[in-house]
Amino acid sequence: MMDKQALWDKCVAFHGHGCGGLTIGFQAARYAMELLELDFSRDEDVVCISENDACGVDAIQVLLGCSAGKGNLLFHLRGKQAFSFYNRKTGKSVRLVLRPTPEGLDKEERFRYLQDAEPADLFDVKPAVLELPEKARMFQSYPCDGCGEVTAEHLLRLENGKKLCLDCFRAYNRFDV
Repeated sequence: MMDKQALWDKCVAFHGHGCGGLTIGFQAARYAMELLELDFSRDEDVVCISENDACGVDAIQVLLGCSAGKGNLLFHLRGKQAFSFYNRKTGKSVRLVLRPTPEGLDKEERFRYLQDAEPADLFDVKPAVLELPEKARMFQSYPCDGCGEVTAEHLLRLENGKKLCLDCFRAYNRFDV
């Protein structure tokens, strides 16, 4: 396993710069690795559900191998610096929620605080509240009868016997007209 600085350098190289947001994800991923005995996931053994789509998610991708394309990085957007991690091999999970940082810190001081703190001092450890999602499935794709663009079947809708993508489908709701 690489040392902390080498791991941080990999995250910065992927993200493009070092910042407080990247540090939050870096510390969350390191803590999850410790708590759930995780390592880089080449498949879907490690799952992360992030409650934000901010900088920290990049560190989680680098350290844990979670990615949207693989289906093991999911977003449940709530605007919180909170991450649920799941270990499919052991069935263990945890939700890490960033505690408030001390008030009165400028940007550089906050960055140093996040960098220097132990992950256990930064996050509340809670039970994961969302069920472990099923593994990613493969779906057939069909052309949309509206625009002609090929669309995965689980995202097609039927309207008057036509298969329509979400962009072409006109939702039916008599109360929000």
